[in-house]
Amino acid sequence: MNVVHTGPRVIVALDYANSAEALAFAQRLDPARCRIKVGKELFTVAGPTLVEQLVARGFDLFLDLKYHDIPNTVASACRSAAKLGAWMINVHASGGRTMMMAAREALAGLKHPPKLIAVTVLTSLGAEDLRETGHNEPPEVLVERLARLSAASGMDGVVCSAQEAPLLRAACGPQFCLVTPGIRLADSAQDDQKRIVTPQAAIAGGADYLVVGRPITRAADPLAVLDRINADIAAAQT
Repeated sequence: MNVVHTGPRVIVALDYANSAEALAFAQRLDPARCRIKVGKELFTVAGPTLVEQLVARGFDLFLDLKYHDIPNTVASACRSAAKLGAWMINVHASGGRTMMMAAREALAGLKHPPKLIAVTVLTSLGAEDLRETGHNEPPEVLVERLARLSAASGMDGVVCSAQEAPLLRAACGPQFCLVTPGIRLADSAQDDQKRIVTPQAAIAGGADYLVVGRPITRAADPLAVLDRINADIAAAQT
């Protein structure tokens, strides 16, 4: 049985340097047409107040802070993120089983717990980058191993490249949530992403949610690009 998706499947990354710019851009977006993501740079400068403001505007918010620390610290951070009203939060799968299980347990009993997902391999890392960190296997092998560990540790899903989505869908089942950055339209710049995929190909390959930043936020007409991506997703589902 496949996951039944309700609500938007595009997550717009608000990669801005301050809260004023992020809020101004969010004002142009429609919570019915996209979800949003706040990452490390913006959260560091704007803090939890911005998260609460965006949630109050009706957005499902992915708080992308990639927690990776000792289990107790990660558990406490996850509880704090849930209190802010985040729809989705994440940890690093490389933090290990005990850390991920502590994060899971920290959210147990909440009436509306956020989705808890794990980061496998950053989409900016290629095979050579991984070799420099001691991982000699191909990226997809490491991704699958970390995804299986995440599923066994109680995670709702993982962040992964859409190129690995078919592999992880087969490995972890239809209910496992796959969140895919590195999404680019065919005529978009690649920027610093190395493992990228178009929206239609990502959905067809099994991705649940598509994280899109610069192709939308730096576009002359951001809403037109968002609508185009949503149309691509709709086409991939027919």
